[in-house]
Amino acid sequence: QVQLVESGGGLVPPGGSLRLSCAASGSASNIKAMGWYRQAPGKQRELVADITSGSSTRYADSVRGRFTVSRDYAKNTVYLEMNSLKPEDTAVYYCNALWAFGIQYWGQGTQVTVSS
Repeated sequence: QVQLVESGGGLVPPGGSLRLSCAASGSASNIKAMGWYRQAPGKQRELVADITSGSSTRYADSVRGRFTVSRDYAKNTVYLEMNSLKPEDTAVYYCNALWAFGIQYWGQGTQVTVSS
């Protein structure tokens, strides 16, 4: 079992920045990748960015160049640095961990609202 606890969401004006954090506990040593998904009202959940144990990263086209995903392996924590935020980035952001055997774990979600 893996528990994920997110923090860092909030309200920010367009062009602003936020940093999300997600700390994993439990059987975190078997985590293969960690990342972030988001879900806006009326839309499907989508991948934002993730990072593997080998530090390979991937990003959604809509955030590439503005968002940066990173991971502190010693702390079992993944971060999402979000810059140049746009109103269309408004969503609930969910931390995700891909565990052994393809099992996925999810955080509770944190709201990010980009509005003036």
